[in-house]
Formats: sequence, C-alpha cells, structure tokens
Amino acid sequence: MFVAKKFLSRRAVLRGMGVTLGLPLLDAMVPAQTPLRKTAASPRTRLACLEMVHGAAGSTEEGARQHYWSPAQDGADFDWSYSLEPLAPLREYITVVSGTDAQPAEPSAPCEDGADHFRSSAVFLTAAHAKQTAGPDVLNGTSIDQIYAQRFGRDTRLPSIQLGIENIGLGGSCGLEYNCVYSQTISWASPTDPLPMTVNPRAVFEMLFSEAGPERTARRLEGRSVLDGTAPDAGRLQRSLGAADRGRLSAYLEEVRAIERRIEAIEMRNATAEERELAAPLGVPDSWEEHVKLMCDLQVLAFRAEVTRVSAFKLSHDTSNRIFPESGVDAPFHTLSHHIERPLLIAEFAKLNRYHVGVASYFLEKLKSTPDGDGNLLDHSLVLYGSPMGDSNFHNHRRLPLFLAGHAGGALKGNLHRVCQAGTPHANCLLTVMHKLGVDIDSIGDSTGEVSL
Repeated sequence: MFVAKKFLSRRAVLRGMGVTLGLPLLDAMVPAQTPLRKTAASPRTRLACLEMVHGAAGSTEEGARQHYWSPAQDGADFDWSYSLEPLAPLREYITVVSGTDAQPAEPSAPCEDGADHFRSSAVFLTAAHAKQTAGPDVLNGTSIDQIYAQRFGRDTRLPSIQLGIENIGLGGSCGLEYNCVYSQTISWASPTDPLPMTVNPRAVFEMLFSEAGPERTARRLEGRSVLDGTAPDAGRLQRSLGAADRGRLSAYLEEVRAIERRIEAIEMRNATAEERELAAPLGVPDSWEEHVKLMCDLQVLAFRAEVTRVSAFKLSHDTSNRIFPESGVDAPFHTLSHHIERPLLIAEFAKLNRYHVGVASYFLEKLKSTPDGDGNLLDHSLVLYGSPMGDSNFHNHRRLPLFLAGHAGGALKGNLHRVCQAGTPHANCLLTVMHKLGVDIDSIGDSTGEVSL
C-alpha cells in the first residue's frame, strides 16, 4: 500500500479577495498511520461561556420551588428539573453544578446596596468585585475565557471572540456610580481591559472569514459571497483530497454559504421594513431566538475550523425588559424576575428559564452533530452556561443556576449533578473549569479549592 508522506497543515486556509477561510479537520491533516492524538492536528478543547442574566426561579430557595432549577438528587442518573428538562437528550454531556455563591457580586459597602444588576456580569467569569466607579478607571479581574485564550489561543487566527445580543451602548454610570461597561461585557483581558461584545452577525461573519480593507468593501458592495474569491483555491484543494475529505469540505463550504445567505436575508428584510429599531445594525434580527441561534451557528463554524477555540456569549443585559414571544410568556423579563414570591409569577419565570435553556440546547446539539477528529465538537468542548444572579427577586447571588456541557476532551464525564456545600464560592467552579482545560493556576477570585466533578 502506498502511504503518502505529505499532509495538509491544520492551519491551512482558503484565500481570495481579502478572504481567509479556515478549514475543518480533514483526514489529510493527519499524517498517515499516526494516531490523531499524537499529531499537531489533535483537537484542543474549545471553551464557550454563556451568560443569562436575572438568575432562575427555584435556584436559591429551599422548599416547594426548589425543583424548578436544581435536580433533587446529587450524583449520576438524576431526574431532570423543570427548567433543565430541555437538556435531557444530551444527558451524557451535562454536568449540573448547584449551590455555589458569587460573594464578590454582593455589596461590600452600604453605598453599593442596590447596584447588584450593574456589577453582576463583571463577576460571572472573573469572581472579582468590580471597583465602584463611573469613570474610566474601571477595575475588575481577568475572566476565565481570556485566561484560557492567553494560554492556548495564540496559535489560532483569533485568540477569542466576544458576542452579545443586546448592546445598550451607554457610557458613564448605569447605576449607583458603576460604569456601564461592567454590565455590557463578561470578558476581561485584564482587570483594566474589558472587551466589547459584538452583536451584529454580519460583523461576526466578516471577522471570522475576511480581513478589513478595500477588497472586503468591494466584495460587499458588489454583493459577492466570501466563497467567490476562494473558489480557485477550493477547487485545487478538492482535487488533492480523498473522497471522504471532499465530502467534508463540500459540506463545510455549503454551511458557510447557508449562514451567509441567512445574514443577507435578515439585512434585506430589515432594509425594507416599515418599522424597526433604527439603532440596531441591519444584520440583527428582531427575534431574540433567531439572533441567538445565528450567533450559535457562527460559533460552531469558528470552532469547527479552529478560527478560534474560545468564545464568550452574553445572552441579555441586566434589567432588560425584553419579551420573548416564542416562550409563551408575555411578561417583560426583568419585571417577571421580581416575582414578589407569588407562585403563579414564579412558575411563569421558571417557564422563561426553561425556554432560555432550550435555546441554549440548540447550540449544544449543533456542536454534537458536527464531526471533529475522533468525535464531535461537543466531545471536544466545554460549555459553561449560567447566571451570576441567584434569586433576582431579592438581588442575591447565592446558589447560582449553572451547568457545564461537553466532555472537554475526556476531562468531564457528564450525566452528573453535583450539589456543593453551602457557601461554596462560584469561583471554585471557575477554577475547576480552568484545571479541566489544562490551565495550571492556583486560584481565581475568591476560590478556596475545586468542585468534585
């Protein structure tokens, strides 16, 4: 049998007209007769961090409403709670962590009381207490997505991406002398360097696949696809690949084009709409669900081609009163989170939590259905989903709603509900995530140790 000695680099790309199109993992990128894990093409775990604000019904209180978020049993083969039931088909990939507290999000002085909404997001991935300032001298902590990106993101074209759904675009103070930046991002490259979240799917698409410049501008003005200029490169590559790789590459290019068409359709719809929010970019859908799913698909593409291995995704902003028609709940988000302990309102809020988890499960299913080396992207990913708020009705940060998804390259088994001891810092979960990803750090924020997962 003839065994070729040449193979394709994992960093190979298709180029043309200002486009740099990363490729999915192909058999041609693995040296013949060499186990994947022993090659440079071996997948490194992707990290995706998703924040949903306003906590969750039944995440903090004992008794009758405990069942809404946290499962009843600790350990494996637990019964699904109402809010987490959409994750049931993914049981083998899910690790629920209950009972952790985000103490740094609590007021540290009487003058901070009531500002929880305006510093919560800053705590989610840093476990640090944000400095109370309305000026430019913001101070927080480095977020775990950036710790990971700084260690393992330098050999990808983009070390990390930061995505959002709502950009309130405010400066100065958002409340009680807390700079608005604290509630606009969850990603901090350093304690003084918050990273903006991109809300426009078109901007994300172009960031992933092209370079800014006159060629991009010309392509956009002429209505050409990112694939048009790469066609000669793609044709040459196809001719050099085996049948299986040709199929993988074709399917990947078709997915890129399908997402590009979806963005174009949204832009055309918004450009001709009689009524729309003028401040929103043309590429932003009116539907929250459509917007989230499109951003999830873009993350899957980025992970598949290893354009980046790290993403942070902010699904809402604190005090948002958006209504989610597809959820079947017609009450505004923030208003409903202050349910004043009325059982019917708590049940409605739980229904909204369940809807949000269900939309997040779309992302997980897409990762699972996307092949990646000797498994799929969910096998080789760690997804963190949760909220830095516990019970938003009381603005507390105890017993946070949180789950992890994915096998993290074998570091997480899944099918587990871990109930932490009372008072366990949320930072312990963040530290555990870092260790599972191979980042050797002693502590983060107010951590005191690891969570047993």
